[in-house]
Amino acid sequence: MAEKILVVDDEISLQETLAYTLKKEGYDVETTGDGAKALDLARELKPDLIILDVMLPGMDGFEICRILRHEMSTPVLMLTARDDEIDRVVGLEVGADDYMAKPFSMRELIARVKAMLRRVRLIREEVNHVSETETQTKDKILEFGNLRIDMIRREITVGGEVIAFKPKEYELLTFFAQHQGQVLSREFILERVWGWDFIGDSRTVDVHVRWLREKIEQDPANPRRIITVRGAGYRFEG
Repeated sequence: MAEKILVVDDEISLQETLAYTLKKEGYDVETTGDGAKALDLARELKPDLIILDVMLPGMDGFEICRILRHEMSTPVLMLTARDDEIDRVVGLEVGADDYMAKPFSMRELIARVKAMLRRVRLIREEVNHVSETETQTKDKILEFGNLRIDMIRREITVGGEVIAFKPKEYELLTFFAQHQGQVLSREFILERVWGWDFIGDSRTVDVHVRWLREKIEQDPANPRRIITVRGAGYRFEG
């Protein structure tokens, strides 16, 4: 079954070009230029990927992404006409997985789309192939004081309370936990968690680390689990 992509852009010529290019690559594509309709389509279609323009009439892309993140973990690639670092940071903070500034080449966009969907497939395959035997359950549960990571159920609890984590947050925290005590550079983390073909920069790691600290640290401003090692990266302390 073809993977579904929802394209949200009010620039009709670009919307049509994106739809044509993605369909040629074998994807099932739906389009809209309206923010409210985009939310309805996302809920109805449950796409594998959403390409979302920032500048939309009425509800902008940031607000749409913020709402979607409370409802689903579908990866979001944001588009903007402004090559502005502030836009990029805001996009990541509201839950976007990647970001492209217009104008961009269709070849680069397709490369990013394929990379993002490949990561989604890998996550699904991992979940589908995990056996629920008792032995594996013991091997797949990591505990650090009040923090418990159940890799079978893909569930994280803090002080006995189940905490909601986005897919990339879960992957990052699990990666840290599996490398307890090791200093990990941002570049190494990007390569291992986001993939070698991720087109982005190390600030992506910093944003996700901040989100993790808000969820697992007693005092996020003075973290005791995910430690910043100045000039080197991060270290997870169990």
